[in-house]
Amino acid sequence: MAPPVFAHGALRLYLLALLEEGPKHGYELIRALSDRFGGAYSPSPGTVYPRLSKLEEEGLVLTRAEGRRTLYSVTEAGLAELDARRGDLADVEEDIAASVHRLADSLRTELKATMRGLRADLAATAETARHTARRAAAGAEGVGRLAEAEMLVQAFRDDIRVELRTHTATRPLSEVTLETLRTVLGQARIAIRNSLR
Repeated sequence: MAPPVFAHGALRLYLLALLEEGPKHGYELIRALSDRFGGAYSPSPGTVYPRLSKLEEEGLVLTRAEGRRTLYSVTEAGLAELDARRGDLADVEEDIAASVHRLADSLRTELKATMRGLRADLAATAETARHTARRAAAGAEGVGRLAEAEMLVQAFRDDIRVELRTHTATRPLSEVTLETLRTVLGQARIAIRNSLR
């Protein structure tokens, strides 16, 4: 099991530090944390909002309703706690940097394993396609195969577009996902071109 991104009490302190920069809505705080981790980690609302409520109970944060959203700002007591714990905050920053490296290493490892699996799948699919093509070549018409190939490409494109749009409706597309897409499509293009020779 991976160690937690924030040690006990560190998220609380980091939220105060983010609010020191100026008032923010809960979503903005979640986004700021996600940005700080380069998109590799994004805390859930169920992690952030209870911490904000606790900070408010302790008098370190004030809230103000803005329509249907709540704006959070740090109080004088919150600033005093931040000033008293600047050393701890520096440690939190170091821990975040270490967590970012850990998460990036983990993502790289997963991506490499995924790419090995995809290459093997593509090779097996290409071999199956070649075998099927050889068997079907005797009686099938070239035009019919071309139409079927185009339908397969179109169905793949449509499926992936739906997946991408569904994903980006709730969170941004990460650079890792985009790089995976580039790599996988590049490998698929090569495998398909090789099968056409």
